[in-house]
Amino acid sequence: MDILFHVSTAAGGRVLYPLLLAARRAGCSSGAFFTHEGVIGLRDTDLTAALTQIDRAAVCEESWHRFCPGLVCPVESGSQTTNSALMGEAKKVVSL
Repeated sequence: MDILFHVSTAAGGRVLYPLLLAARRAGCSSGAFFTHEGVIGLRDTDLTAALTQIDRAAVCEESWHRFCPGLVCPVESGSQTTNSALMGEAKKVVSL
């Protein structure tokens, strides 16, 4: 994967959406990992639709339960081990 977007802030999802679109236009493969308050961005339906177009999108399961209790997670649930694996696969990491 060319770029992994690591989303850990509440505003990260708003920034991620146009970056995903730009990466796709540039022909870059991308992935995203959501943790801490970054999981809040997954409530945005435009963002979750864009995530279906990337290589892999995962969320820290603990963060999801903490910040979005009772909601169905729209992407793969994982752990910080998933985060580490994605970082290892990525050529570049962009932290949001």
